[in-house]
Amino acid sequence: MTLRLPEDLDRELDRLAVENHTSKSALMVEAVRQLIQRNRREALIEQGFQFALSHDREALQRLADA
Repeated sequence: MTLRLPEDLDRELDRLAVENHTSKSALMVEAVRQLIQRNRREALIEQGFQFALSHDREALQRLADA
């Protein structure tokens, strides 16, 4: 895979790689891994919210009316 970054991002990635004693590739792998995990968490939260709305609609309505 080839990834083309704007020059400013590439410089920052170089700096981070040096500071962390790792490769730019390793940093990108970790960034993608974190993005995927965040998206999965957000999807699970949304699923839980939708479940609560559909299964507890009456209780939520009573709370709203209180």
